[in-house]
Amino acid sequence: MNDFDFLFGAWTVTNRRLVSPLTGSSEWDEFPATSVARPVFGGAANVDEITFPTKGFSGFTLRLFDVEREEWSLYWASSRTGTLFPPVVGRFVDGRGEFYGDDAHEGTPVRARFVWSEITPDSARWEQAFSVDGAKTWETNWIMELSRA
Repeated sequence: MNDFDFLFGAWTVTNRRLVSPLTGSSEWDEFPATSVARPVFGGAANVDEITFPTKGFSGFTLRLFDVEREEWSLYWASSRTGTLFPPVVGRFVDGRGEFYGDDAHEGTPVRARFVWSEITPDSARWEQAFSVDGAKTWETNWIMELSRA
């Protein structure tokens, strides 16, 4: 239940996002962000808000821990749409968190994967990848490098 305790507090974030996912493009856009995360429900859930000042939008993540299944459900919302995206679900093993779910990218059904790794008291890495072939291959399309503010 304490897997995300490392995330609580303020962060500066360097983002690298693939400009055109699922097109074969290798062009990346790099941009800054700031994020603040805090626990709720005594640590059985947490939230964070991330602001992308050069992009003109922000995001919100809700993470809920299912005590019976011992896994997390991660929900993302963007200020651009005002909608909550379908969750990715998973857990941490040996300090690495992997979370999977079904979604769509510009109308194309995708399997989504979030990975939390390289976690230290002052840094962490998050990656998002999509698969369109039943999770046989993955295309990483967003990387966040977090540094403690």
